[in-house]
Amino acid sequence: MFDQFDPAEDKMLQVIDNNGIVISKELMPDLSDEEMVKLYKDMLFVRTLDFMIVSYQRQGRVYTYPPNIGQEAIGVAAGAVLRHEDWLVPAFREMGAWLAKGVTMKEIFMFNMGFEEGLKFTEANHVLPFSVPIASQLIHGAGIGYAIKYQKKDEVAMAFVGDGGTSEGDFHEALNFAGVWKVPVIFVIQNNQYAISVPVKMQTASTNLAVKSVAYGIRGLKVDGNDIFAMLAAFRYAHEYARKEQQAVLIEAVTYRKGAHTTSDDPTKYRTTDEEKEWDKKDPLRRMKFFLEKKKLWSDAEEERVTGEYKKEIDRQFIETEETVQYPLEDVLKYTYAEMPQDLRDQQIEHEKFLQWKNARK
Repeated sequence: MFDQFDPAEDKMLQVIDNNGIVISKELMPDLSDEEMVKLYKDMLFVRTLDFMIVSYQRQGRVYTYPPNIGQEAIGVAAGAVLRHEDWLVPAFREMGAWLAKGVTMKEIFMFNMGFEEGLKFTEANHVLPFSVPIASQLIHGAGIGYAIKYQKKDEVAMAFVGDGGTSEGDFHEALNFAGVWKVPVIFVIQNNQYAISVPVKMQTASTNLAVKSVAYGIRGLKVDGNDIFAMLAAFRYAHEYARKEQQAVLIEAVTYRKGAHTTSDDPTKYRTTDEEKEWDKKDPLRRMKFFLEKKKLWSDAEEERVTGEYKKEIDRQFIETEETVQYPLEDVLKYTYAEMPQDLRDQQIEHEKFLQWKNARK
């Protein structure tokens, strides 16, 4: 596969087209009908959860949130390949992989509400916290890969970054380390075309991002990130290669961030409606839905029913989280110094007065 889709030749791995028609039968992953439907339902769940978290944010019930819309195929495919013992080293837009590895909805809610307990991941194995500092997590991913090799464990690490992260020094240091020490790490670039407002053409003069693998002596693949089957095929192949050969892989998943960078962003300032409409044709759920409908495995009625069930369960768990989590005011201030200085005491008193006034107005 690495030779067939040589990134230096700018070849991209793709299995289905925009209309859900299989164009590369030899690359189609071996899946049962049930497994195909599950992949779609997992993407649909991620999108539904994503929409609802954005809605909660607009209601003032969670803080700034980075939407996943348009990129669901990458996280879901990763989650379908990663085993219990493998390591997930996320950035902040891999919800499908988080859920598959055991991160709960309540933990996702708590994190976005500002509670550190949301990063405990009590039911997840080998999942690092979400990483907002761009590309810094890749160094940890390379280090985990080195530890796996040193301890002779049958594990693989998968580390994510966005296209903007490829301009950070940590990206290059991590790939260089992984190449030199030959460690089982799959580095995944979610190329969603924009690092906040900067287009990918302003990030690099390279033919693509996957070709950066060549400089570090590792294998690379450019993959259609909106094609769930292509992503699954690429991840399966890369996982087997990394595990057996103890070598790193760089995957560029070409996708599109359909929403804002975060809920604090306005994408209309830096991209056009025409561009968004063109990418709508490549939407990962749209394409797989066409595929399943042709096989008579899915229908609009089924989607409406399932989406309704998802919304009810998401809302139930969100309300339950709101009603159970607590953050004592003193915890905001008391962990910086052994003894709280007077200026912080004054801040606490002022905020307590504000809360009393706020509650009196209800």
